[in-house]
Amino acid sequence: MSRDPYEVLGLTRNATAEEIKKAYRKIVRTSHPDLNPDDAGAQERFIEATAAHDLLKDPVQRARFDKGEIDASGAERQPERPFYREYAEQPGNPYQSSRGFEGFDSSDIFEEILRQRGQGGARGGHFNAPGPDRRYQLELDFLEAALGTQKRITLPDGQSLDVKIPTGTADGQTIRLRGKGGEGMGEGPDGDALVTLSVRPHKLFRREGNDILLTLPISLDEAVLGGKVEAPTIDGPVALSLPKGASSGQVLRLRGRGVQPPGQKPRGDQRVELRIIAPPEIDDALRSFMQSWRETHAYDPRKEMMS
Repeated sequence: MSRDPYEVLGLTRNATAEEIKKAYRKIVRTSHPDLNPDDAGAQERFIEATAAHDLLKDPVQRARFDKGEIDASGAERQPERPFYREYAEQPGNPYQSSRGFEGFDSSDIFEEILRQRGQGGARGGHFNAPGPDRRYQLELDFLEAALGTQKRITLPDGQSLDVKIPTGTADGQTIRLRGKGGEGMGEGPDGDALVTLSVRPHKLFRREGNDILLTLPISLDEAVLGGKVEAPTIDGPVALSLPKGASSGQVLRLRGRGVQPPGQKPRGDQRVELRIIAPPEIDDALRSFMQSWRETHAYDPRKEMMS
């Protein structure tokens, strides 16, 4: 029997969704079989934690578990069956008789059973139903999501599954893997695996739609004189032309250097916001020059704000 999912994750029943996610990630770091190959119990703890997380992260399934409608494995709890007489007296029962059991013909029951088994959902006397979908979480680096990659995940049953990540994948996007979910009943098809992707932030790049955003530091002389500088992109560094007299906050555009999700054309751009950085140390030569320049070329960049 599966353990209580709250107990598995070390949580109370009033835990928030964020607390559930943090508890699961903590266990993944310490118990994922790929990260802990020398720990014999890691796989069992990982499987148990994943099953608990899959149940509790779904608000509907969590509510049903809390109400006692399903057990810790997600299976329906069987309601207590009433005695036959209680069933027979329920409204709408086709075998109910105002005279109790008078005139009761047992062949009616068997005919009804055979009729129902011949209808949809059963073939050859066997019940058929599709298998349940299984949900998984997968974290990606920013560049893996932008450029596409292939990742391997370990399922709760210990099997590995290769997941192809398309280019331009967005944070929160879900990939459906047909037939990789729960096993179907009878001749019913297997369910699907639904993999929700979480993209970690990048230290340099941000994403807005299909565009990549970058803040690029430039020196004082580069801002004044212009010229070629090297700018990082998701594909690698490229040469960027700075205009003379560039200002902080000015945005330059690198065409076709953004992301391109499948089926979308053209590729997005990279928008580069310039930020002028003063020298780490102001020496006498620079100080003297700026003082002389101020005396002959003074201007007020805030003048329009005061008018």
